[in-house]
Amino acid sequence: MPPAPLLDPESIDTAKVLLDRDQLRQVNPQRFEMEQLSAIVLIDEENKLIVGYKDVLADEFWVRGHMPGYPLLPGVLMCEAAAQLASCYCVSTHLIKEGFVGFGGMEDVRFRGQVRPGDRLLLIGKATRLHRRQTIFDVQGFVAGNMVFHGRMIGVNMSQQDPAS
Repeated sequence: MPPAPLLDPESIDTAKVLLDRDQLRQVNPQRFEMEQLSAIVLIDEENKLIVGYKDVLADEFWVRGHMPGYPLLPGVLMCEAAAQLASCYCVSTHLIKEGFVGFGGMEDVRFRGQVRPGDRLLLIGKATRLHRRQTIFDVQGFVAGNMVFHGRMIGVNMSQQDPAS
């Protein structure tokens, strides 16, 4: 049985973009093929919620090989998108003042549906632990109102300093 939605996905207005891809680049360090978010549409500090989406495109790097003739967004990329969503919350709300939130782990992840090119993967995250050293977010993904995955993403504060210095 899937968990109750953190927010009703039908109540979210994805047309009201708070952060577009260029603005996301100011808070998240991923580039090129690893940019897994298209936009952020809600940041609610009072309720510790963030909502964004990924528009799944037909020309993404994984489409040709996962799976030939029937492309499915890999679960690992759904989890990466969820982790980027959580990191965006932490940097945008100034919990993290330097660096970014790195992917520290996952718990209780379940995949419940397919995500294919042409879909919009709506991501809803709710912080359950916010600390400058570790964050934990419950995250859910929806396509056309149906929950396609859920899990808990653990983040750790990362410095952007050169490791050689």
